[in-house]
Amino acid sequence: MKLENDSQTSEFILLGFSQEPELQLLIFVFFLSMYLLTILGNLLIILAVFSDPHLHTPMYFFLSNLSFVDIGFTSTTVPKMLVNIQMQSRLITYDDCITQMYFFLLFGELDIFLLTVMAYDRFVAICHPLHYTVIMNPRLCGLLVLGSWALSILHSLLESLMVYQLSFCTDVTIPHFFCELDQMVQLACSDTFLTNVVMYISVVLVGGICLTGILYSYSKIVSCICAMSSAQGKYKAFSTCASHLSVVSLFYCTSIGVYLSSAATHSAQSTSTASVMYTVVTPMLNPFIYSLRNKDIKTALKTLFVKEVQK
Repeated sequence: MKLENDSQTSEFILLGFSQEPELQLLIFVFFLSMYLLTILGNLLIILAVFSDPHLHTPMYFFLSNLSFVDIGFTSTTVPKMLVNIQMQSRLITYDDCITQMYFFLLFGELDIFLLTVMAYDRFVAICHPLHYTVIMNPRLCGLLVLGSWALSILHSLLESLMVYQLSFCTDVTIPHFFCELDQMVQLACSDTFLTNVVMYISVVLVGGICLTGILYSYSKIVSCICAMSSAQGKYKAFSTCASHLSVVSLFYCTSIGVYLSSAATHSAQSTSTASVMYTVVTPMLNPFIYSLRNKDIKTALKTLFVKEVQK
């Protein structure tokens, strides 16, 4: 079998969801609508946080970063798919594929790290309220976000470089709507043992440690809430972390569900469809989850709209 090592001439074929011509317009409108909602919703969250001085707190600082990351996460995959549908082409160059995979890993890991940091923030706010402003000072918040970016950049670069060293057959077909790491490794013609080892160790370390940190934080939060004597205090404490808990549950449940379903069915088509949940649907729903249950965000958005109308 002939191997193609020249990344400048290599091309992959993204199968997407369906090859039926009559479904392409429906898929295009469906994903374009979700993408525009994702961009609009997350941009509004960012604008609300930065425009309202009352929201210049650690919780909303992390939330605005999460919204920015969600925009990047969705923008990594959906625009290319929309362009391919519009151009009636399924091709993506080798370099574009590696680049897409790099940024998908980068923003995906940033999502995980930020959700973990936000869980720690809620833990400090509820379990150590008197020391909250001292512990969650601007310097620590900045370091947590910078650390998340640094770890994500380095790990994504490592995974991408390892895939870059692999050899691929000509006319490789990817049964997905984007260049996903696992699919890329499976289609390689060269030895992938080391790449697989690094990939699985990374999943255990990044996903496992972060999930453990989130579960530990919320176990402490639940203990603190149960120890409160006031029913009003319990409700207020729970409401401050309900939105974050909803986002964490949505992200992790859909992510784990994708990999469990792919392992059980071994169907690339079902995996591709299920991946839409955490790559497109979750970033779209996050702004609605935070804004609908948060009076501060709703007040800031109303103020922002009033200012725009008065201009």
